[in-house]
Amino acid sequence: MIQNQRYLFDIPNEIAYFNSAAIAPQLKESKARIISGTDLKCQPWKRTAMSFFEDAETVRQLSAKAFGGDADGYAIIPSASYGFSTISRAIEPDLKKGDSILMIAEEFPSNVLPWKRAAKESGATIITVPTPENGDWTQAIIDNINKSVRVVSISSCHWTNGTKIDLVAIGKVCREFNCLYAIDVSQSLGAMPLSIDEVKPDFLVAAGCKWLLFPYGVSLLYVAEQWRDSRPLEETWLARENAEDLVGLVNCSEQYMAGSRRFDVGEKCASTILPGAIAALEQLNKWGVSEIAESLSVINNKIGLHIEQLGFQLFEESLRCPHMFGAKLPKQYKGNLVRELELKKIYISQRGNSLRFSPHLYIDENDVNRLLSSISELLLN
Repeated sequence: MIQNQRYLFDIPNEIAYFNSAAIAPQLKESKARIISGTDLKCQPWKRTAMSFFEDAETVRQLSAKAFGGDADGYAIIPSASYGFSTISRAIEPDLKKGDSILMIAEEFPSNVLPWKRAAKESGATIITVPTPENGDWTQAIIDNINKSVRVVSISSCHWTNGTKIDLVAIGKVCREFNCLYAIDVSQSLGAMPLSIDEVKPDFLVAAGCKWLLFPYGVSLLYVAEQWRDSRPLEETWLARENAEDLVGLVNCSEQYMAGSRRFDVGEKCASTILPGAIAALEQLNKWGVSEIAESLSVINNKIGLHIEQLGFQLFEESLRCPHMFGAKLPKQYKGNLVRELELKKIYISQRGNSLRFSPHLYIDENDVNRLLSSISELLLN
């Protein structure tokens, strides 16, 4: 179990922040490196041609070390919506009338809107798996996969309440039915163990500003080898062979760089914020994702046990992710708990009908005690 890491973050003592699923606090080291990158932009003559590429390659290598897959499979993107727009662009030519795209109910819009556009353009239909009353999304998804399903695009957990989805089990069924498999791991990558080599997705997307601890504007897309020749969302010279030959750009190559680099967002290589993502990946690899998950589960289990005794409704522990979970308020409570806690400088969130608790390693015992005593006071008084 990892000891408290609050010293690595810029969080005042009076703040108890249980809302990393919305946006995680940035590491102090990430901030320092972003400032250094900004200073370097002030003196651009110090940059070389290779400066446009080195940071992106480091992000690929560190990502492969942490999450599996090969470094060539990772693309640098700005957001989850960019990732799923890229995926739907790549898959759309393979869709036709009669095909189905399977998603889950109340999914985050970034993993919905691009598929609606692809369905409209191709004549495919959308299948939405309804919310299972018992919280078992895995079985509900598997039960809805059939021969008409061409694409399965799901998350690693439900973003509103942290109910867990077994990506490995669903991946096996997708391969049996020859479905394309796209997954959104924005609410788990960096805080819950995942191996790309075990899951075997066609595509994987992760928004960086949450559990990856990246600065805003840096996210990850992983593309399986069989899709790396697909058409990218944009055409950037930085993704072409010999792009580092700035003199030769008057005759830009028609050939893409190897791997998934064609899917990189333009200007990513010249970004002043990539060093902040590198610092975050270095720290995640130092902590270890399994150790992060174990440490956060201790915090969440303590919270869950306490609020369940107060009448909150939680899914059984086997269906909950270790790093975040949702709970429904007792029916007799009519107040605004999120707002009442915020007035005490304690931060949680509400998504749909679930209150969402999502701590990170900066949470200490005092934070937990304040949260629990405040909730008890607000509900019992």
